[in-house]
Amino acid sequence: MSIAGNLTYIRQQIPNHVKLVCVSKFHPDEAINEAYGAGERVFGESKVQEMTGKYERLPKDIEWHFIGHLQTNKVKYIVPYVDLIHGVDSEKLVAEIDKQAAKIGRKVNCLLQVHIATEETKFGFDEPELIDFCERGRIERYPNIQICGLMGMATFTNDKDLVRSEFNQLKSIFEKLKSTYFTQNPSFKELSMGMSDDFPIAIACGSTMVRIGSSIFGNRVY
Repeated sequence: MSIAGNLTYIRQQIPNHVKLVCVSKFHPDEAINEAYGAGERVFGESKVQEMTGKYERLPKDIEWHFIGHLQTNKVKYIVPYVDLIHGVDSEKLVAEIDKQAAKIGRKVNCLLQVHIATEETKFGFDEPELIDFCERGRIERYPNIQICGLMGMATFTNDKDLVRSEFNQLKSIFEKLKSTYFTQNPSFKELSMGMSDDFPIAIACGSTMVRIGSSIFGNRVY
C-alpha cells in the first residue's frame, strides 16, 4: 500500500482529539513529501543533523517534533525551529534547552519523559524524580521552557496487559502532576504515548499524541 493509503487506514483508527506524529526518521524527503501531499504536517525525527537538514529542505509549514534521545551538546541546533521536544529526560537537559532558548528569545515546548518500561535501556525521569522536580519549584527556574505534558515508551513486548498497565501508570502520573503542580498551566495537556505496535492501547489509556512510523512509511532504510 502507498504512504497515502497507509495514512488513510491509520487515520480511521485515531480519534480527532489525538494528534498523529508521522515518524519520518531514516526516511527520505520523498516519503515525507508524499505524506505532506496527503495532508500531514507533523513529523518526528530522532537525529539532530537529519532533522535540521530536512527542516532546511522541506516546506516551512511542517511542525517538527524531536522524539529521540537529545544530547545537550546538540540542543542549540534545533532550538530555533523545533515545535516540540518529546524526550526531555533530565534536569540537565531542561537547563540546556532553557539556556539556548533564552539566547534567541524563544520559549520551547517540551514534554517530560517518564521511564515506565521494564527495559533499563529506555530513558526518562522516574516518578519520585519527577515529583521532586515539580515539588521544589525547580521548573520556575527555566522560563524559556513550556512544559506541555509527558511522554513515555512502553516495554517492547507482545504482552498487551503489561503495555496497558504501563500506559495507565503514565496516565496516572500525568493526572497527578496536572492536578497538583500544573493547575494554572493550560499548556500542560499532552500525553505522548503509543507507536505503530501499541497505539490503539495507548489511545484507550488516554494518549493525546501517537508517534507512528513503520505503519506509515514501511521499514526504515538505515
